[in-house]
Amino acid sequence: MAAGDQDNFQQLMGSLLSTDNEVRTKAEEVYNGLPCETKVPHLLGTIQNPQMAEDARMLCAVLLRRLFSSEFHEFYEPLPPEAKDQLKQQMLLTLQQNESGSMRRKICEMVAEVARCLIDDDGNNEWPEFLQFLFHCHNSANVQLQEAALRIFASVPGIFGNQQAQHLPLIKQMFIKYLEPTSNQEVRFQAVRAYGAFVLLHDKEEDVQRQFADLLTQIIIITAESIELGDPQNLMQLLIDMAEGVPKFFRPQLEPIFELCMKVFSTVDMEDNLRHLALEMMVSLAENAPAMVRKRAAKYVTALVPLILQMMTDLEDDDEWSVSDKITEDDTSDNNVIAESALDRLACGLGGKTILPHIVNNIPNMLLSPDWKQRHAALMAISAAGEGCQKQMEAMLENIMQGVLKYLVDPHPRVRYAACNAIGQMATDFAPIFEKKFHEQVIPGLLNLLDDVENPRVQAHAGAALVNFSEDCPKNILTRYLDAIMAKLELILTTKFKELVEKGTKLVLEQVVTTIASVADTTEKDFVVYYDRLMPSLKYIIKNGNTDELKLLRGKTIECVSLIGLAVGAEKFMSDASDVMDMLLKTHTEGDLPDDDPQTSYLISAWARICKILGKQFEQFLPLVMGPVMRTASMKPEVALLDNDEMQGVENDSNWQFVNLGEQQNFVIRTAGLEDKASACEMLVCYARELKDGFANYAEEVVRLMVPMLKFYFHDGVRSAAAESLPYLLDCAKIKGPKYLEGMWLYICPELLKAIDSEPEADVLTELLHSLARCIETLGAACLSNEAMEEVLKIIDKFMKQHFEKEEKRAQARKEEDYDDGVEEQLAEEDDADIYLLSRISDIIHSLFVTYKDAFLPSFQRVVPHFVKLLQASNPWADRQWGLCIFDDLIEYTGPLCVQYQPYFLQPMLEYIKDEQPEVRQAAVYGCGVLGQFGGEQFAVTCAQAISLLVEVIMAPDSREPENVNPTENAISAVTKILKYNNTAITNPDEIIAL
Repeated sequence: MAAGDQDNFQQLMGSLLSTDNEVRTKAEEVYNGLPCETKVPHLLGTIQNPQMAEDARMLCAVLLRRLFSSEFHEFYEPLPPEAKDQLKQQMLLTLQQNESGSMRRKICEMVAEVARCLIDDDGNNEWPEFLQFLFHCHNSANVQLQEAALRIFASVPGIFGNQQAQHLPLIKQMFIKYLEPTSNQEVRFQAVRAYGAFVLLHDKEEDVQRQFADLLTQIIIITAESIELGDPQNLMQLLIDMAEGVPKFFRPQLEPIFELCMKVFSTVDMEDNLRHLALEMMVSLAENAPAMVRKRAAKYVTALVPLILQMMTDLEDDDEWSVSDKITEDDTSDNNVIAESALDRLACGLGGKTILPHIVNNIPNMLLSPDWKQRHAALMAISAAGEGCQKQMEAMLENIMQGVLKYLVDPHPRVRYAACNAIGQMATDFAPIFEKKFHEQVIPGLLNLLDDVENPRVQAHAGAALVNFSEDCPKNILTRYLDAIMAKLELILTTKFKELVEKGTKLVLEQVVTTIASVADTTEKDFVVYYDRLMPSLKYIIKNGNTDELKLLRGKTIECVSLIGLAVGAEKFMSDASDVMDMLLKTHTEGDLPDDDPQTSYLISAWARICKILGKQFEQFLPLVMGPVMRTASMKPEVALLDNDEMQGVENDSNWQFVNLGEQQNFVIRTAGLEDKASACEMLVCYARELKDGFANYAEEVVRLMVPMLKFYFHDGVRSAAAESLPYLLDCAKIKGPKYLEGMWLYICPELLKAIDSEPEADVLTELLHSLARCIETLGAACLSNEAMEEVLKIIDKFMKQHFEKEEKRAQARKEEDYDDGVEEQLAEEDDADIYLLSRISDIIHSLFVTYKDAFLPSFQRVVPHFVKLLQASNPWADRQWGLCIFDDLIEYTGPLCVQYQPYFLQPMLEYIKDEQPEVRQAAVYGCGVLGQFGGEQFAVTCAQAISLLVEVIMAPDSREPENVNPTENAISAVTKILKYNNTAITNPDEIIAL
């Protein structure tokens, strides 16, 4: 095709729109082969040609935007200045064409992409003519121009770059004008979108937010207008985005917002999607600014909960539901599913103290209703509320259970199902208290429901509830019912196996296999009496369940067999181990399983359990299992960057997760296989831990897999497993000699330190820090180069600074106007997470003292001010505890050389022997013991002074209370150490011994 041939290009666009796949594919190949400098003028020429069909012009606008999004700078930078000016001029001309709504939208999106690309990293706008165009639109009476300007501003709210501060008054004037009631309706709607985007851009800049806050009233009024029309511009979604990003921005207008949302949500004949959005807005505010909602919107919450409970009753009468052998996933757009999720989120956001009274006020009448849907919704509400209302529900569990248990025998199968669901959920949420209190009612009740053969869906759910119950049930309780449970499960196993052969039904069989596995896992050796009866049937399923329909059943049976083996132990399982392994390995030798095969995770986990059972004897299977496990662990997820148009086919697909990056960009990842990848990584940890030097031949290959996955940000479990594996892999590799070990550590160390520095999730970060400490202890002295030690000190310095900053932030939060008990609960959780992180920093200091001894002191000197600060009496008790622990290590591993730090630790250590908090006392008295043992003669007088304080701890009336046992034991040990190693300043040793 000749480069300048516009006619041919327009024909090519027609072919791209063809419904004939072959024609379209060839056209795509031709288009993709054209250079960028050819595409741009042709695409722009087609867009500007009003003679062309609109669908072709719209396609060109989309293609040009995508081109600019991915290759703008490569195309634009080489252009001579006049060509650059011409392109920008053509963009503005295209914007001013008289177009239909859809075409105008596509053109605006294309121009916005150019505007975005022409703001450099320093905030310089290289397209000043476009800013002039925005001001021109502001002064123009042309509605289309106004709308176009606002669309682009909404897409690129940072368009003013580093000149924004001087333009803020003008930006506000633009908004005031566009939001006026006299403005065109579409312009007002676009102004709301632009306003929301602008406020969200400044989510951290409260001074900018304050300047625009007075326009919020108008925003709410216009959104209400939009809702009356069905919300064509999705303004409600914009408010939800703001509720998530800048929730406190709504504080002055919280009542009007809730009024609007409650009006929409309570109007039953309103379109469902609008009611869902109104509910989402209220729930988002409750999640993101709970204290503000508790304080300023309490009356709306009171009215909201009953409405949510009624939406949960929106169920269809379906006679086939309880007899169905296939469980289809709930449609997440169904009213009852959305309402149940909202109740759960409200309870977690606002807390049980706020939400539970409203649930309790409404549920009794619903449970007494003759309508099964009311009873079902009430029981599902109990399930949904458990997590958020845990503390409050725990106090009234007996009352709740009295209400729930009777519905296990309700005449309607779906109500019986909901009762099982509530019991299963409470068994998890309130373990092990629930199991200890209610085993006498729950186990017989569920066993009775396992006889509900007329309703297999209910029968299976009773089995699932029994799994939840047995998972956390104390072994001594569950064993009392073991014969009754197993008699029932074995009978069902036999009956349902026969049904599988005759009718092909398998739902209950799949569940009963999982229930047997769970019971075996809890009862351990007591399960051995059932082994010989069960194993032949289970092995038969594994051997013969080879069709696609039976894959899940086979996978669950594999899990069951391996858990039974782990429960009964190697001696009993050994006779079947080889046979079972052969069957499992056969699955892979017959060809690789697809990524989404349900057997994969079961197989990989089963091999790890069998490794635990067989120990060293598992090494013979490693050459066979490592291939499939490494393949699964190495799986690369499918990811893509899609624009809003391309998202339409993916948005409702549960196999994909997506993050809206704004600016027409969405990051999507195919989640199928991610859990299997995480499981495979965890199993590799298991092999390294269990087999030690028997795994040495695989250590290097696994290290090369795991180290890059320290930054696998698509799944926290993968990063955690990668971190956990490293010390075990180093341990495995010791047998290969010091040179080999050193090479492996040189590969691991810099990447581990980088991962720690950049890890966004607190749970994974603590795993990474623990891994570093374990690696240092595994390798011993001098394992860190000077550069690595420097990095470690920077990490310690960074996290200690953050620790004190977060404490200060929490102290400020306690002074805010919305502070209440709910905020305090949240702050306490944050405090716990922060202290756990501090304990991991302490682990690293401990590992460095253990391995380096006094050689660590010059480095310690650089970070010691942080640990001195921890010891301050005004700090939370956990700070003092961990500060003392660090100085305890200093004393224990540097001996007399610790004297140089005596001014920092000695006085606090003696004072904290009598601290109110047992954990602080324990750290202080332990310090006195190691001071006596390792501190030397220079501390003899101090040790003598400490004796009387330690004796007070030992002789205190409550010294043997459970919480005081550890400090007391440590105090006795400390006195013994002082008397043995450092007694020269003690004048009455015999009296002390007599005590």
